[in-house]
Amino acid sequence: MAKIDLDTLSIEELAALRDQATDKLAEKVAARQAELEAELEKLAQYGKPTKKSQATPVAKPKKDDAAKESIARAA
Repeated sequence: MAKIDLDTLSIEELAALRDQATDKLAEKVAARQAELEAELEKLAQYGKPTKKSQATPVAKPKKDDAAKESIARAA
């Protein structure tokens, strides 16, 4: 890659360079995501189908326990 002396570039040239870099990065990310998705599809044939785990329900405190805690905090 050619070295660019950023100090010699104008604001407009720097902004254009930034835009080009952003576009190229988005292009490369999209290409890599497509590669990984294709690889995942290939690997999926070897794996077992998995169920998405459901969130573990959080136990709610009993009313008596909540009342005792609020009394203890007030003291």
